[in-house]
Amino acid sequence: MNQRRQRILKLVLIIISIGFAALTVLVILYPNSFIDIKFSKEIQEHQNKFLDTAMYVVSVPGYMPEAPIMIAFTSLVLLLFKYKKAALYVLFTTLVGLISTIVKALVNRPRPSDDVVRIVLKTTQQSFPSGHVMFYTVFFGFLVVLMYQLEDVPKIVSRFLIALSLLMIFLIPISRIYLGAHWFTDVTGGFLLGLLCLYLLSWLYLRKPAQKNEAPVAEKR
Repeated sequence: MNQRRQRILKLVLIIISIGFAALTVLVILYPNSFIDIKFSKEIQEHQNKFLDTAMYVVSVPGYMPEAPIMIAFTSLVLLLFKYKKAALYVLFTTLVGLISTIVKALVNRPRPSDDVVRIVLKTTQQSFPSGHVMFYTVFFGFLVVLMYQLEDVPKIVSRFLIALSLLMIFLIPISRIYLGAHWFTDVTGGFLLGLLCLYLLSWLYLRKPAQKNEAPVAEKR
């Protein structure tokens, strides 16, 4: 990576960090903003049983015990194909839950209430940031990184997983707001903090020379 790209990357990371910090302050000062209410009403405007089910299905991989099972299964598959380093780093995505829990406790923002929005699925933990959005950004985002990194993966498989991962990252904020589990600022905060965690995880994974089975895509393609 040349110096110009490094400067751009640093600038982007600084902007994301400042954005998350500013959003956190905003949420603490104004826990029930009109922006959040407006977004929730817009997304919940069209409601039916099919959408209720579809939005719930989108959120399922982020619940317990589905999330750790999905992580363990993905790591095991990578290990079976001898991607040991990738398998280990996929396991590290479990730490996202700990980070989100700590931030939630510090901010201590209540969940949306049923007198303001429609609650399809009742949740108990604090609201900011969205743990689902944060987890999806890191887990599925790291899968995208791996699919570009692991050159032995068949193209049809890598393209499918990239498309699926990006779709899940896109849909999860809508799902959480539709279900009445989070506000717009919650999912935005989860995405921003998730991007920072994804960068750190990817940087740690890519900083050392790759093993023969995990060579960077640029080396042989």
